[in-house]
Amino acid sequence: MTIHTESQIEINVGVDVGKSKLDIVLHPLDLHFQIPNDEENILKVINVLKKRNIKRIVVEATGRYEHAFVFACDQANLPIVVVNPISVRRYAQVIGILAKTDKVDANLIAHYAATIQPKIKPIADKQSRLIKDLLVRRTQLLEMQTMEKNRLQILPKALHRSIKTLLRSLETQIKTITKQIDEAIMQVKHWRTQTEILISVPGVGKVLAYTLLSELPELGKLNRKEIAALVGVAPMNRESGSWNGKRRIRGGRHRIRTVMFMAMLSSIQCNPVFKRFYEHLKAQGKLPKVAIIACMRKLIVVLNTMLKNETRWGENMA
Repeated sequence: MTIHTESQIEINVGVDVGKSKLDIVLHPLDLHFQIPNDEENILKVINVLKKRNIKRIVVEATGRYEHAFVFACDQANLPIVVVNPISVRRYAQVIGILAKTDKVDANLIAHYAATIQPKIKPIADKQSRLIKDLLVRRTQLLEMQTMEKNRLQILPKALHRSIKTLLRSLETQIKTITKQIDEAIMQVKHWRTQTEILISVPGVGKVLAYTLLSELPELGKLNRKEIAALVGVAPMNRESGSWNGKRRIRGGRHRIRTVMFMAMLSSIQCNPVFKRFYEHLKAQGKLPKVAIIACMRKLIVVLNTMLKNETRWGENMA
């Protein structure tokens, strides 16, 4: 019989993240402790975890409250994984855990880490995080701009002056933040090179290129099926016995699909390759939206190949 000391046991850590505190469980040691979610206490925990045989540390994406802990773990070279809360909740349903407290959630995440063993992926560097935040803010400003333009159409003229003043302010902020994004990209050589490759495709603008580079770091590293599934533009079979349902896209990265959809509306107008493909699908009886999704799948596969081979549009296009 082999006896393992505590230092030899592989430990999976589950962390339930709150705005003001972190609940941490070490599995299978069944150790639980709670700390304030601040820099000083996070560093203390990091030092404790570094002394143990940590297999992986799993936290749920909570909308930024997890960032301080995640980045500190990454800085300390600890195996940190950020997972979708939906995945953990579905796991809880499967194993029959209905109770919900901070300690229960941390313990659940630790068991999820040990059982599911989510893949450890590199955490985006500081510059990439900055670019992503700038892109998110630009999207927010564009959404506000659209809402104000809609209000301009339906509200009485007495309110138009206020709306137009805000629209001018939003336009200025959008231009400023777009300039900041361009400058941030230019500071990193590999970002600059990859951006030049991506925007060489007619219909692919800087916004789509920046979105792909910041939110899809796997681009150029996976095969065509994997990258399409990751984005969420690969149709999934729906079959059971003799029943066959329509194949539909599911999952994936919503923000990327949204930006790609808008880019594809441009591509089928200005890019002969995608225009022909779109018209071919329409001629086969495909609905416009279905045809556009198929074009998006073709585009992400092409972009994936271009980055993998470091070639620009036209250099290796059939």
